[in-house]
Amino acid sequence: MKEDIDDEEADVPWGRCAEVEGLFMDPPPLPRAVLTLRGCLRESLLAQAVAGTAEPVRLLGDGLISIESTDPSNDGPLRFWDLEDAAALAHWPTPGDPGRVDVVLGAGVREDDCWGSRQVPLRPRFDLWLPSLLESGPSGSCRSVDGLFTPRPRRPSPPVHLVGCEPAEPLLDLLCRPHPQDGDPIALWCLDRHGRTMVTHRLELRSVEARPSVLGGTLIDVTLTDPGDDRPALAARPVREIWFDGVPTLPNKWAEFDARGRSEWLDLTRVGPYGPDGLSGGTYHLDGQHVTDRTSLLLALGEALLGPGANYGRSLDSVQDYLGGGPSVVPPFTLVWHHADAARRALAEHILDHRGGLSYFDETVNLLREYGVTVVLE
Repeated sequence: MKEDIDDEEADVPWGRCAEVEGLFMDPPPLPRAVLTLRGCLRESLLAQAVAGTAEPVRLLGDGLISIESTDPSNDGPLRFWDLEDAAALAHWPTPGDPGRVDVVLGAGVREDDCWGSRQVPLRPRFDLWLPSLLESGPSGSCRSVDGLFTPRPRRPSPPVHLVGCEPAEPLLDLLCRPHPQDGDPIALWCLDRHGRTMVTHRLELRSVEARPSVLGGTLIDVTLTDPGDDRPALAARPVREIWFDGVPTLPNKWAEFDARGRSEWLDLTRVGPYGPDGLSGGTYHLDGQHVTDRTSLLLALGEALLGPGANYGRSLDSVQDYLGGGPSVVPPFTLVWHHADAARRALAEHILDHRGGLSYFDETVNLLREYGVTVVLE
């Protein structure tokens, strides 16, 4: 544990513990709300998707609403609301404006982030981002959103138990304060058995309880009764167990996990290993038999070029950065893509509008070839 503050020189260790109980958690569904988007342009993807179906409800999936100023002299504030499992419930022409429609959504709603003031700009624009309609930008915009600013009480999150703690002075000082207490956030550093940092999480110290540890000795167990929601999903636990023994050395170990487990695996590849700077030439083999989505494509690519547990980008934009140089394999080199048809079929519907409307598979191949990689599809 370390104090979670910006000044790295003042990064203060608060202690270490043997285990963390309650860290892994699938978040509960967000409370549902009904939102009315006033004045959506008829030609927007959102309006076309809603008006173009005879079904009474159009499922739109997860997304977000952003608010920003349309005044070029004022670039803030910028605000976001998460939308979970959104569905279009109804629509009708905007009164007095035949070029616009009002759209009613049902969705789980959570205010996600706020940059600067919480005030709404004098000249706001409300953008709706729905990856199911468009991945690279807003699917539509509107003049206002009824129901968005309804107060939503913060829900306490399940507690986290730090088992077998060796507390340092900052934590001991915190535990001596009266209860309940409000403390600064801490960063929980999750280490593998070799002491290498796998990932960090931010935990809130709104209320803290301590008692003698079940592990005995001078250790203590600390309970954070309302630590916040920065927690990995339950699907991440078996992935972490593999990585706890160190960076994996066997290929395709990620293939046994579902989409959420593979996403966690990709997150963990950020800790290495890394190849030598500017290594070029040679032939590399990509095993594509398990490539069924974007995450698995990136995992297979990183494994082919840098070995198991390695990262060659977490999106096509970062793959492009790797191709341009740095601690990686750089062109020219040859990549033999085995079982390429599996990825071609699986990613045929994953269209990247901001990259010319190509599928994720075709755009990946084009990007590699554009930077001088000889790609052989088998």
